[in-house]
Amino acid sequence: MNIGLIGSGGREHALCQKIYDSKFSKKIVCIPGNAGTSKIAENVDVDIKNFKKLYNIIKLKKIDLVVVGPEEPLVNGLVDFLSKKKIKVFGPNKFASKLEGSKAFMKKLCKENNIPTANFKVCKNKKQVINFINNNKLPLVVKADGLAAGKGVTICNTRKKVINISEEIFKGKFKSSKKLVLEEYLEGEEASFFLIVDKKSYKFFGTAQDHKRVKENDLGPNTGGMGAYSPANIVNKLIKKKIISRIVKPTLHALKKKNNPYRGFLYIGLMIKNNNPYLIEFNVRMGDPECQVILPRLKSDIVKIFYNAVNNNLKKTKIEWKKNKSMTVVLCAKGYPGNYKRNIIIKNLNKIKLEKSDYIFHAGTKIKDNKIVSSGGRVLNFSSSGNSFQKIRKKIIKLLKKLNWKSGFFRKDIGWKVIKNENN
Repeated sequence: MNIGLIGSGGREHALCQKIYDSKFSKKIVCIPGNAGTSKIAENVDVDIKNFKKLYNIIKLKKIDLVVVGPEEPLVNGLVDFLSKKKIKVFGPNKFASKLEGSKAFMKKLCKENNIPTANFKVCKNKKQVINFINNNKLPLVVKADGLAAGKGVTICNTRKKVINISEEIFKGKFKSSKKLVLEEYLEGEEASFFLIVDKKSYKFFGTAQDHKRVKENDLGPNTGGMGAYSPANIVNKLIKKKIISRIVKPTLHALKKKNNPYRGFLYIGLMIKNNNPYLIEFNVRMGDPECQVILPRLKSDIVKIFYNAVNNNLKKTKIEWKKNKSMTVVLCAKGYPGNYKRNIIIKNLNKIKLEKSDYIFHAGTKIKDNKIVSSGGRVLNFSSSGNSFQKIRKKIIKLLKKLNWKSGFFRKDIGWKVIKNENN
């Protein structure tokens, strides 16, 4: 099969690698891809917002199956557009993508279906914000309603900060929406729970724990993700059962009732409190960087899984996992998540010797004048697998130091909580 992969980040490079390893993939076309995908696929530089141009490339390259990596084209309706043209595409349609595309839509769905989540209020003006502050305890969480590239969520410890952040959103800080969701702050431990879903059934697709804050000890502003590990030990059999019965089943049933059944990756962002799962967010695609720790643990053929999902045959599909642990550390450009420089050459990449369990997934990179240069805030993901998170992290940091990219930085404490427990 010829596979078309939409996207250009670390998640897409990890997906591309797994598709490349499949016995069912003949040719991979990445649109637009990055410096890493160019080694195992054909990159085609097309704007993924331009659906007509995407369709022309899909026809020209005789693509049999399209896999959509990032959320924006899904939320904008790429699946609907391609499906109408009889192209097989893996991912949710525009309506189902509102689970991620609109925080207000997601929260209302929770309320209508008794899905456990933080108490909230959808606000369109300052008056509503002040009313919510007056009736709830600090800290509070302010969330931009629409897509915000992982930067639309702020935990506010003061009344003033809630008002200031809210006003920024009302004034259009994020192009996607001028309304917001205010919610109570939930204490607990975060975890990411993944499923692969078709119109008839779903299959478990791993757990991970992401590290959102830019600085060590989980300090500083939120980012798209500084590193992750898998599996997330906190998701035991009992909690998994609760996630399925209290969150997954009611959500998928609600979308079916609205005549828009879900299909694709479903990422469930959770807060685990007193052995109970609460929904923080839905994402309608694989997480980034969670994808880079889950896929190296997958034993089964990913193309077969995608093909069966697109044909609503998941029920008969066996998904098998390796028993090892996996971690990734993200190398970022200095200044991220604020202002940072692009087009900086990354030397020494070819000198790094990787073992079978090691990967360097490219995220914000491109090829310029035959050299690999940075093109984003999150530049490379160093991933590895093994039996001990502590040993895996040591190995990754050793590789990062070997690269010695002076224009970048990374967190040295990814997995600190799980490693502390591992050593107790």
